[in-house]
Amino acid sequence: MPQEFLVTAPGTIQFQSYEETPVKSDEVRIKSLVSGIKTGTEMALYQGITPFLDQQFDPVLRLFRPAEKQGLYPCNLGSWLTGEVVEIGTQVQKFKVGDLAHGGMAHRPTNVCKEDDLYPLSAGMEPETALFTDPTIFALQAVHDAQIKVGDNIAVFGMGALGLLAVQIARLNGASRVFAVDVIQNRLSLASRFGADKTLDASQCEAGLEIKKLTGGKGVDAAIEISGAYSALQSAIRSVHPGGLLVTASYFKGNGSQLSLGAEWHHNRLTLISSMPVWGMPHRNYPMWDLKRIEKTALDLLKSGKLVTAPMVEKRFPYDQAVEAYRFIETEPGAAVKVLFDY
Repeated sequence: MPQEFLVTAPGTIQFQSYEETPVKSDEVRIKSLVSGIKTGTEMALYQGITPFLDQQFDPVLRLFRPAEKQGLYPCNLGSWLTGEVVEIGTQVQKFKVGDLAHGGMAHRPTNVCKEDDLYPLSAGMEPETALFTDPTIFALQAVHDAQIKVGDNIAVFGMGALGLLAVQIARLNGASRVFAVDVIQNRLSLASRFGADKTLDASQCEAGLEIKKLTGGKGVDAAIEISGAYSALQSAIRSVHPGGLLVTASYFKGNGSQLSLGAEWHHNRLTLISSMPVWGMPHRNYPMWDLKRIEKTALDLLKSGKLVTAPMVEKRFPYDQAVEAYRFIETEPGAAVKVLFDY
């Protein structure tokens, strides 16, 4: 029997055997090749820093409410995965055995998914490239929410995978100047390589103030915050011109004690937009845009080579070293932009 890992308590991973489930008529069984770890939502679940720890989400009221029964754990973790089709249901038409496919799946040796939830791996695309579909979806949504127009000045805070993709997409979208902010030199170097006009090390300067100076005292038209740090959000608030846009695509953890909403936020009448394309959220330009169109556009950008991703893959772990992989991300959060599992 194959082995999968479960998070059984905050910071605790255990492997156990699981039984293969039968494939239904519209389903496909995937044998895993490679998957990517998300440092935001996945790590929040792994560390137990999530509202799901003791609350449940009411899909009707769209509110978190006290959980009827305690216990988030044990739970699977997962993100985007590329694998080989090893079995198909009787009504499956898009895939045949031996094809390579990718989509949102749990980190485990095999997964059973509905045919419509998977994408064929495009000819010439590396399995690792397909893993960036997920962060590209979020980065693209953030750029859409920032309403970037030709000639706009833009700041992106946080040069993880989402931030580095947002820099590239903002440039494709017509941004005139793109400022990239982080505290890790390697990531700032990648941002320059990917098209940022100016990089700022937030550990060496007050980035919001510097961006104001670099834009002649005006500030950027929109700032996208993708670091998940409240200090970065406060700095992003300070970087935007009066009446401008502030888009958050981060999974924030803990409390916001570093925010000072009575200062620039209040006095400059900024618009704050929470950006997130999933969990049943419609695109702000629906019905012209929806999640499927965002996903297709993300794939087109990756297939065409308009987005560079290979330099972001900086660390790989065998699947059976999941304990070491999550501990590495937790203890050395800036050591690698993207961490992968090999199966």
